[in-house]
Amino acid sequence: MSHTTETHRRRQPVVALDADAVRSAYRRWATVYDASFGGVSFWGRRVAVAEVNRLPGTRVLEVGVGTGLALPLYRAEKRVIGIDLSAEMLARARERVARKKLSGVASLLEMDAEATNFPAGSFDIAVGMFVASVVPHPKCLLAELRRVVRPGGHILFVNHFAAERGPRWWIERALAPASRKLGWHPDFALDALVSPEERVCARIASVPPFGLFTLLRLPN
Repeated sequence: MSHTTETHRRRQPVVALDADAVRSAYRRWATVYDASFGGVSFWGRRVAVAEVNRLPGTRVLEVGVGTGLALPLYRAEKRVIGIDLSAEMLARARERVARKKLSGVASLLEMDAEATNFPAGSFDIAVGMFVASVVPHPKCLLAELRRVVRPGGHILFVNHFAAERGPRWWIERALAPASRKLGWHPDFALDALVSPEERVCARIASVPPFGLFTLLRLPN
């Protein structure tokens, strides 16, 4: 086996997630998610929504909307539909929408992002914030977003992607066995989501804090 093949194999998540594992994890996280993760994820969400706000088109799908932390950041003209697999997280998102009177949020739906029931071409933009390393089949997620976003639209992700070398790589690998309890893959590699060909066309930028997160924008 070549060194390249071995390195590629080691970078893949070693613990499988499924829909039940995700639901169970985020049932536990729902009440503490904003306090425990809201701060560290704030800049990633802010950068992602700023990019959405700059792009043409008003029909926006937010995948893995969670407790709705990003919803107040969208411009008023954007019409946002948010979906999530966790009923508990969605309940908190609905409370946020009502409390802040977010008229641009069209609906919040409990739905599997890998197999939505939206017609093809329903959206101008789809954005997934910290969701790519949560879903069981990331490439299926991307394929579904390509289906529901119109040709010429845009697909964005902000996510933690595993380091390719160095001390952080070892830490992420050590955390990998806890994936099911965490509800996400600490060792999630960029190539688990996009192919080398898609990477060529993508816009990839590091975002705060400390470059831990990456903004990925793909043309559809």
